[in-house]
Amino acid sequence: MRELFIYYRVCCIDAPAARAAVLASLQQLRGQHPGLRARLLRRPEETDGHQTWMETYATDPLQLPAGITAALQADIESSAQSMSHFVQGSRHTEVFIACAL
Repeated sequence: MRELFIYYRVCCIDAPAARAAVLASLQQLRGQHPGLRARLLRRPEETDGHQTWMETYATDPLQLPAGITAALQADIESSAQSMSHFVQGSRHTEVFIACAL
């Protein structure tokens, strides 16, 4: 099952607004794709006025057994466009597959 891990940096002063935007995006994606498991994480430390954030995307294998498909990944990337002004640098996407459930 294919999962996504997307990380990027956000300015500390923008963090509250960025958090609200990301959480709204995750909620919308979950509504559009029942079975999608989406989370927002961040590193505990701040560096040079920035925080490193990570979005994770996985699926409930009973509802979406293929995991994150190319079409679903395209929806995730499209949704992220609304938050692009908060991202310092670029978003980095890593793809992993589950070895065991």
